[in-house]
Amino acid sequence: MPDDRSRLALHLDLIRWNRPAGWLLLLWPTLSALWIAADGFPGWHLLVVFVCGTILMRSAGCCVNDVADRDFDRHVKRTASRPVTSGAVSVRAALALGALLALLAFGLVLTTTPAAILLSFAALAITLLYPYAKRVVSMPQAVLGVAFSFGIPMAFAAVLGGSAWSLEAIDAAVPPHAWGLLLGNLFWVLAYDTAYAMVDRDDDLKIGMKTSAITLGRFDVAVVMACHALHLLLWAVLGRLLGLGTIYLLAVGVAALLAAWFYTLIRQRTREGCFKAFRLNHWLGAVLFAGVALDLLIR
Repeated sequence: MPDDRSRLALHLDLIRWNRPAGWLLLLWPTLSALWIAADGFPGWHLLVVFVCGTILMRSAGCCVNDVADRDFDRHVKRTASRPVTSGAVSVRAALALGALLALLAFGLVLTTTPAAILLSFAALAITLLYPYAKRVVSMPQAVLGVAFSFGIPMAFAAVLGGSAWSLEAIDAAVPPHAWGLLLGNLFWVLAYDTAYAMVDRDDDLKIGMKTSAITLGRFDVAVVMACHALHLLLWAVLGRLLGLGTIYLLAVGVAALLAAWFYTLIRQRTREGCFKAFRLNHWLGAVLFAGVALDLLIR
């Protein structure tokens, strides 16, 4: 029976506490949307809600994912020692922790607007759907792309939403350019999560898991780079249409240089290079957020 200290360490490992890349990839586009929606600093309340909510929901998603994949993960080198797969944390305990974290995140959303609250149910449904999409969808990274981009419309809804509880209220609070930013971000998720899937391709082929890396085959690197290009192009165009200027465009340029560096990491398709590209991709999102925030600050 593990003591309290080792039990805490196991649960922290379950939610990837020492591997922040996952929640940072989710956080940066959400914060960019929050700043754009608010036309600058959105206030401490919304900043705390979205930072803490992002970390909580990413952690809850890890619990659900590890329970759903527990029988597959044991056959993959990188995931065989995960707490649920190894039996160190029970399925019941993992689901209980995931539910608690999701409830805490929902409590934060309740302090915002009805439109954001309604959207949070859709976000939760997509989060729960993703682990099972890998069984039936040839490009499950697209499902993850929607899940990891849903903070964008939620940010707009939290800033611009009124007091009405209706689909019309969501439509009024989330303008078309918010959905355009979501689409662009979906391409970014496809890029970095395909690189991530390339790490496990050999193992996934053996166990019958569906991933974009397997579906794309020899076109994997080309599609990753095309997705990076589409992401940056869409965000550059939308940023200009929204009045963002030189600083933002410089940030897009720096992000493009980062994407070019990631190409050098994945072009040989080595496990180490592909995993490094995934692990460092959050810096691309951080650069775009810095460009948004600084550009709005000097207006």
